[in-house]
Amino acid sequence: MATVNGGDSAEPYDRAKAVKQFDESKIGVKGIVDSGIQKIPPFFVHPSETLSDLKTRSESEIEIPTVDLSGVESPDCRPAIVDQIRRAASTLGFFQIINHGIATEVLDRTIASLKAFHEQPTESKTRVYRREMGTGVSFMSNVDLYQSKAASWRDTLQIRLGPRLADVDEIPEICRDQVIEWDRHIVRLGEILMGSLSEGLGLNTETLKKMTCYEGRVMVGHYYPFCPQPDLTVGLTSHADPGVLTVLLQDSVGGLQVRSREGWLDVKPVPGALVINIGDLLQMISNEEYKSVDHRVLANGSGEPRVSVAVFYNPSARENLFGPLPELTSAEKPARYRSFTLNEFMTRFFSKQLDGKSLSNYFRQ
Repeated sequence: MATVNGGDSAEPYDRAKAVKQFDESKIGVKGIVDSGIQKIPPFFVHPSETLSDLKTRSESEIEIPTVDLSGVESPDCRPAIVDQIRRAASTLGFFQIINHGIATEVLDRTIASLKAFHEQPTESKTRVYRREMGTGVSFMSNVDLYQSKAASWRDTLQIRLGPRLADVDEIPEICRDQVIEWDRHIVRLGEILMGSLSEGLGLNTETLKKMTCYEGRVMVGHYYPFCPQPDLTVGLTSHADPGVLTVLLQDSVGGLQVRSREGWLDVKPVPGALVINIGDLLQMISNEEYKSVDHRVLANGSGEPRVSVAVFYNPSARENLFGPLPELTSAEKPARYRSFTLNEFMTRFFSKQLDGKSLSNYFRQ
């Protein structure tokens, strides 16, 4: 039987057993790297159709739009900023924001604290290694480890921020204060973004807020260690985010790509910027005025680990019905999706692997 770190054996390779052994070891991908492996375990190797597509665009290609939020509260500046956000959300589905009101020191502290968590000794992390979110805190490798065709080269700390913060004692002390501070900024930023996106649809500023669209918040701190064979795996498979909106803080290492009509585009790190992308739920609420697009992270072949912190905004009213807003439908543009509850929506999401656009297609009329 092949071992967790990919050792050879005369016995046939049992993928299911290897995956279970890896999960139960609780060492994560970083633990595999720390063991000194030169070859990645077979269950991390992706199919040839995925690997053949791991290309990036040349330096001359288009870049992700960057929106300057300074003046977003000014009546003189706001219309132009809202229009920039609307254009980015309705085309590429991704944009970066600068001058968002969160100090560089806060960004740096947040990244550093999550990096520090992942770089603790394994025994310090195993206390919260679990796949259930009962306490609101979970450390694991690959949320879809048992469903996916191949595992991705990353570890994740997941923390529920809202509508009710996770059990504070469960949030690892090494990053606890920084996570709580980050959420305070994320709540304020969520209000700004939801207001701007509402106005971009021609709706009242408060529309998405009243739908509780940023009250349900989940943070994930991803850690992408060095991969000795980055051409055989990925850091995060191609997928679209299921929720309303995602805010991503990434370090300087890079690796995030978004699918466009021109092919895969690098989301190049911009110092002090945050990456924003539209989720499936907002695409559906907006009746496809806004676009949720596939994105991925390449395996990290650089000498330093990649760290990113994403917050997913979701409605907190899980039993309310969601679907295209009546104001955005007409005889010329009928509703493209049926109505559904958030519970149904998220149950469907977690029943499949992180791969492709089948979630929004499932609710299509």
